[in-house]
Amino acid sequence: MRVLDVKERGGLPADPLRSRCHLMETPVAAAPAGDFFPSFLLLGFATLVAALLGAAHRLGLFYQLMHKVDKASIRHGGENVAAVLRAHGVRFLFTLVGGHISPLLVACEKLGIRVVDTRHEVTAVFAADAVARLTGTVGVAAVTAGPGLTNTVTAVKNAQIAQSPVLLLGGAASTLLQNRGALQAIDQMSLFRPLCKFCASVQRVREIIPTLRAAMAAAQSGTPGPVFVELPVDVLYPYFMVQKEMVSAKPPKGLVGQGVSWYLENYLANLFAGAWEPQPEGPLPLDIPQASPQQVQRCVEILSRAKRPLVLLGSQALLPPTPSDKLRVAVETLGVPCFLGGMARGLLGRSHPLHIRQNRSAALKKADVVVLAGTVCDFRLSYGRVLSRSSKIIIVNRNRKEMLMNSDMFWKPQVAVQGDVGSFVVKLAQGLQGQTWASDWAEELRQADRQKEQTFREKASMPVAEHLNPVRVLQLVEETLPDNSILVVDGGDFVGTAAHLVQPRGPLRWLDPGAFGTLGVGAGFALGAKLCQPDAEVWCLFGDGAFGYSLIEFDTFVRHKIPVMALIGNDAGWTQISREQVPCLGSNVACGLAYTGYHKAAMGLGAQGLLLSRESEDQVVKVLHEAQQQCQDGHPVVVNILIGRTDFRDGSIAV
Repeated sequence: MRVLDVKERGGLPADPLRSRCHLMETPVAAAPAGDFFPSFLLLGFATLVAALLGAAHRLGLFYQLMHKVDKASIRHGGENVAAVLRAHGVRFLFTLVGGHISPLLVACEKLGIRVVDTRHEVTAVFAADAVARLTGTVGVAAVTAGPGLTNTVTAVKNAQIAQSPVLLLGGAASTLLQNRGALQAIDQMSLFRPLCKFCASVQRVREIIPTLRAAMAAAQSGTPGPVFVELPVDVLYPYFMVQKEMVSAKPPKGLVGQGVSWYLENYLANLFAGAWEPQPEGPLPLDIPQASPQQVQRCVEILSRAKRPLVLLGSQALLPPTPSDKLRVAVETLGVPCFLGGMARGLLGRSHPLHIRQNRSAALKKADVVVLAGTVCDFRLSYGRVLSRSSKIIIVNRNRKEMLMNSDMFWKPQVAVQGDVGSFVVKLAQGLQGQTWASDWAEELRQADRQKEQTFREKASMPVAEHLNPVRVLQLVEETLPDNSILVVDGGDFVGTAAHLVQPRGPLRWLDPGAFGTLGVGAGFALGAKLCQPDAEVWCLFGDGAFGYSLIEFDTFVRHKIPVMALIGNDAGWTQISREQVPCLGSNVACGLAYTGYHKAAMGLGAQGLLLSRESEDQVVKVLHEAQQQCQDGHPVVVNILIGRTDFRDGSIAV
């Protein structure tokens, strides 16, 4: 190609296009032709080496140089799971058996962890939730792959909203068969990531211990909640069994067959390399947020100037590390009237002068300083609208998002503290030691309580058209309930009425689903509660609708010798829904049930069954004592109580 001189033809190139091509080609033409191919080959070789090194790393070839596989060992990954659970003080494992998880169940049994199998996976997680709430440790459930896991979704979501530290162990198809159409294989991780604080899928046996330790720490750190660990079947079973399933016993033929065989052998070796090397199994440090001294001091100053202070204590106040007895002393030292909700119910015992039980909305409107200690402004506080604009609001919560819920709409905090609630209350009481408030404020609130209790007495004496007066029945339950009882509540109207009439005898003795409002928690909560506290009497208050979820678990109670007592407020309907649906929409469709003989169904499962009806109206206490005696003798009991329908709205009851 001829190179043009720019001076030619009056200083301009004769052909501008050719000139541009020349300018672009000049650097290439300037480089010696022999240098291009070595550079290209060097780059290609480096890329190939990097790819081979990456593949070797993914296949675990480097790891296998230092960590060998014990092919003769009969140990299995389930033993590693059980070892971590035991090191974390886990006493109970709730499950519904499946082949994917059999090794970990057997290993737990051998290490003295009690394995309790239920009739539905959701019950297993509810039971683990109850253990978490009552012990302050992590409750553990294990279920098989696919439908076994999908059956737990409601209970896991309930634990998330209730902030219960629950570990869910889920079986899964073999790591080699993921996304290949294996039995019960679905994308379990995507399903549980929105529900859990921590999700992990174990891919090699050596990862079991560190993954479980991290999961247990995550469940309890910050705002507690559920965590999920997926355990594929090939990380749980022993080497020889996995080898039998994965690698053909016959020598492969042909180059391709030999290549596939090498890959599978190496995959198997990487799966078990370093599996039984000693690793620390105990708990990792927890991250629990604490209020700063400056925040505590500011709250002390605000509260010290209050004339009508009020404290609302929620479930977070009962979380570790503050023991309930220390929290109770702090609340008594503080001397501020308080409302107790969630797991904080019963903190001050049955009839403490600081515990206000009725007319919370009216009290909040009159208070000049309100401390929301583990209580959030969701639907239970009318999204914050129930708070007075003139009140100074102090709120403390481990979860910042929850703490500030709706604060941009209906209310504003004077001080918002992200920290542990129990520790904060203790420090607040220490800062205000010696402070007193006018007694007329607490007396005004107690007077409102007495007026509401008089209303209940009047309702209890009202005649009903048929069956029993539920208010009177619950008053007799309150009079009969022993000091060592734990109350489990699951239902609508009957339970809503009981929340006003039946008082837990101490802290951590009231189990309700929490803010999710889930029906069906009763059997699982009762199971976990009785196992945690075998000397306590577990009384379950059911609506007849809610009891339908729990009936079959009386088979579980019988098989495992779990003596709990169920009281069913049987009004033959989904009355809480019907009450609104009929006047608004003119139909009772889907709201009707029957006065079913639930006590007879329980007897068919091997439990004891008792009936209370209008004919035995004067025998209520006697029947309750009989049910108690049956429980003391080791039998689970169902008391079917035929009641008239109630109208429970805004704290009022109409029969």
